[in-house]
Amino acid sequence: MPTRLRNALSAVLIALACLLVPFGALAAWVAYGLADTNRYVTTLAPLAADPDVCDAIADTVGSGIVQEAGVGGQMRPFVRDAVRSFTRTEAFRTAWDAGNRAVHDAVLSALRGGGEGAVTVDLAPVAAEVKDRLTADHVPLAYRIPVRHTEVPVLPAEDLTRLRKGFHVLDVAGFWLPVTAAVLAVAGIAVAACRRRAVTATALGTALGGALLGLAVAVGRRLTLADLPDPAHQPAAGAIYDALTATLRTVSWLLVAVGVTVALTCWLIGRYGHLVRRPPASAAPAADPPQQPTRARA
Repeated sequence: MPTRLRNALSAVLIALACLLVPFGALAAWVAYGLADTNRYVTTLAPLAADPDVCDAIADTVGSGIVQEAGVGGQMRPFVRDAVRSFTRTEAFRTAWDAGNRAVHDAVLSALRGGGEGAVTVDLAPVAAEVKDRLTADHVPLAYRIPVRHTEVPVLPAEDLTRLRKGFHVLDVAGFWLPVTAAVLAVAGIAVAACRRRAVTATALGTALGGALLGLAVAVGRRLTLADLPDPAHQPAAGAIYDALTATLRTVSWLLVAVGVTVALTCWLIGRYGHLVRRPPASAAPAADPPQQPTRARA
């Protein structure tokens, strides 16, 4: 194969491999990160102590309890304080993990094809705990707080079909995109006329893909927070977004670091490698030993 054709084919293969890097990382994150219930619950567990998350829960749950009880706004501060106090207990951390597990299981089951209705979660256990705390503190009218199995929607039914298709695509792509990117990169390096330059190009493309992935995570955070209906809950949503995307940010920095390191190593080898490979100067040949005078025969 002519050298020019080999270089062109190598450039195409490497460019495709580097283009797939950020998409492969994103798909793998969805397929093996978000789709794993235990990992999801473990990731969100520390947020039970996050002040912004606790404030958002106190506002949301407190408003819901007051609305259900129909006791007016005079109860709102007491209920909110009770919920906020409840978020500092070990019982809340247990309820937080159990709630996240229940929500994740329900969403995952719906995305994988189970049912057509909206995904909901029941807040009755939290309301019961708050009612008991208010009653123990002798708050007026606390006994009137109803404990009902209120189904709070988590995933709308009208969005379920679209999200299910997208999840299935990402579930498959989470394995095949990284594998395809690796195969294309190896093939591009193998057919290149100068493999050191091909490795350098692959490394720089990988670093660029990692930078684009990090940029996408930052832009996604900004757009997610901007779409919230209640701006007061932006800090809590930001904390949850940061916890869920921590792996993506780590992967993006790792791709950048590895890519730049490999490219720099290849450049140093190309620039100074000949000094290492140069054979040492041969020592000067030893002088011939002096010859003994030949004694003439008589």
